Amino acid sequence: MILYDYFRSSAAYRVRIAIALKGLDVERRHVHLLRSEQRDPGYRAKSPLAIVPTLELDDGRLITQSLAIIDYLDALQPDPPLLPSDAVLAAQARATALTIACEIHPLANLRVIEALQRQFGAKDVEIASWRRLWISEGLKAVEALIAPAPFAFGAEPSLADICLVPQVYNARRFDVPLDACPRILAVDAACAMHPAFLQAHPQAQPDA
Repeated sequence: MILYDYFRSSAAYRVRIAIALKGLDVERRHVHLLRSEQRDPGYRAKSPLAIVPTLELDDGRLITQSLAIIDYLDALQPDPPLLPSDAVLAAQARATALTIACEIHPLANLRVIEALQRQFGAKDVEIASWRRLWISEGLKAVEALIAPAPFAFGAEPSLADICLVPQVYNARRFDVPLDACPRILAVDAACAMHPAFLQAHPQAQPDA
């Protein structure tokens, strides 16, 4: 398998965490977003939206979207599971992951920021305010959804943690205050001690 990846992409970061948790051997190919390598026709043939990550299987089939890739990896290698065995906790973990992946992340990703600059003439200070607003609002919701024990939904990392840690990384990059999110900070601290999360961290990547 080949993962098309970029070290600072929070969506790709999620997949790297899942790969590390599963102990899978996956080839990596780097797609530098700030150099617009995602818009290269060869890559765009693999990812029609020109985004990362993309997972290319050994038979050439392709999977896009981080949560779909993670779901595939969980089916491919069921141990350790990425969702709690309790049905309600599993649904809550999914809801937390979707809150991050669908409600927070898209509003601050590169395509949106470029559109704000190009179409609306947004200045750097306005973009910074936009990012802080939506990341802060979203993380307030996540704070109410999780129950650290020590991870977001129990004693082992789940899909919720896989999505939360990259979003916290982004929050710190963009100077979003986290003082009002003690549960999130506790989960992030627990994940920071876990080898899989350390292995997947952006600054541990060869293209950093």
